[in-house]
Parts: sequence; structure tokens; C-alpha cells
Amino acid sequence: MVAGCAIFPPDNPWNRDVSNDPVDPRSDRYIANIQAHGPGFLHPDFGSNPQYGIPYVVVPASQPRVSVTYNEYGDESDPGPHPIPLDAPIEGGRDHHVIAIQSGTCRLFELYHAERSGNGWVAGSGAVFDLRSNALRPDTWTSCDQAGLPIFPGLARMDEIRAGAIRHALRVTFEHTQDGWILPATHPGGDEDRDAPPMGLRFRLKRSYDISRFRGAARVILEALRTYGMFNADTGGNWYLSGEATRSWNDADIDQLKDVPGTAFEVVQSGAIRRRP
Repeated sequence: MVAGCAIFPPDNPWNRDVSNDPVDPRSDRYIANIQAHGPGFLHPDFGSNPQYGIPYVVVPASQPRVSVTYNEYGDESDPGPHPIPLDAPIEGGRDHHVIAIQSGTCRLFELYHAERSGNGWVAGSGAVFDLRSNALRPDTWTSCDQAGLPIFPGLARMDEIRAGAIRHALRVTFEHTQDGWILPATHPGGDEDRDAPPMGLRFRLKRSYDISRFRGAARVILEALRTYGMFNADTGGNWYLSGEATRSWNDADIDQLKDVPGTAFEVVQSGAIRRRP
């Protein structure tokens, strides 16, 4: 729960236990392709430096709406105005995501390549999700992630670590992605290589991989990856796992994740790959 809102219904794909799902017959080919196109170990793309990780803000139902203008993917974006305060934190790095969760309405507002402009925002794209619904974006549409998925539900969050469990799938990126997608993703990656992972492909930590030596946040995250897995959500750093931006992370703790090789993962059967006509 965040801001009194469940993050999607219990039967939403993000919240589904995939620990007993069958392995995709192409799993070994996908993993080999990923390993051949970049670093081969899990990488937590967050830490105590707030320039890493993705921040978010909670706003009330009464939050004033401000204008949002799109300058890249406006035809696949949800029009404003949106209740995103002008002092909302902006993600560091290149993507400059801005995320707001509105209590009361339980709606999630996300922007990509965002910057403040006058009394509003300018962004490359924007997406709105009803956290009480399983509705997806229109097929072929992007979001603020290449896959057309929401970003916030896939973040490792400090409140979950303190509670001792993450009960949803996480978000991961890869350097080389396929020009196809699997629901709940709605938008493709960029390469014709059929061994590259399509958007929405779901990975799971192998049951045979021993996690007994891991402690703290790393252990909680690995338990989640074994139970709920992670979705390929964007083209980016290889095996880059997403978490919230907060100074509360213990870097020595989460850096344990960097010892986990990509070969410790397998692909679960995720569904049919869709492509543009």
C-alpha cells in the first residue's frame, strides 16, 4: 500500500507469483544473448546517492493540476493537466522521470524527460494509470518506459525492505532488446534479433541459486526475484534493477546483488510476442 492505495489489484500481472510457472523453451537463448551484449551481473541502479534510483511523490486528491506539454511522444501520451507539483523530484541521469501518486483517486502519473517550464511541465511523454484497474495502455503505445509499462510498481522500495518482503515483480533493463512485446507490455524494443529479449519478458531467479549468504535488502530483493521475477521494461544498462531514490539505502548491503550472475536467472513462459503490423 502506498498513499492508502494498493498497487494494482491482487490478480494484476505485477502481483502474480510466478515461482511455479514453466520455463520458456527459449530461456537459454535469451540469457546467452543478454550475456553477450553487455555486463553479465545484476546491477542495482539505486543507492544512498539520490542521483541514482527513481524518486516519487505522494499528493492529495486536492492537489492542483498543472499544464503538461509533450515534445517527443505526444501522440502516445495521456494529456494533462496533471496533479504533479512543481517541486516534485526529478530523476537524475538521462531519463528525468517524474512520478506522482495521488491518494484518494489512486492514480499514478508518470513523466519522461521532464523539466519544469513556467507554471507547468514539459516532457517527452506522459502516462496515467488507475491503480485500482488492470487496464493496459493501447497496443503499440509506449509510456514513460519503452515497454509501455508503469515504472512505479516495479521499483524496490525502502518501506518494503523494512517490512521484510517485496510482493511484486521488479523492473529491469537490457542493452539489446527485441522489436516485439509481451503483455502486459504494449510497445517494442528496437532490434530484429529474435534471441534478444522482447519488452515484457519476465525473468525469475532460479530456485537452484543459493541465496543463503545474502543479507538485508539484498536477501529481500532476491526472494522477490525468485517469487515474482522482473519484467524487461526498457533499453538501458544490462541487468540494471530499479529501486526508489532515497538516502536510506545501505550501499554495502545492496552491492551484494552485484555478485549475482545473469546465468542465475531463467525466463518464464510469458505469452505470445506481439509485433507492429
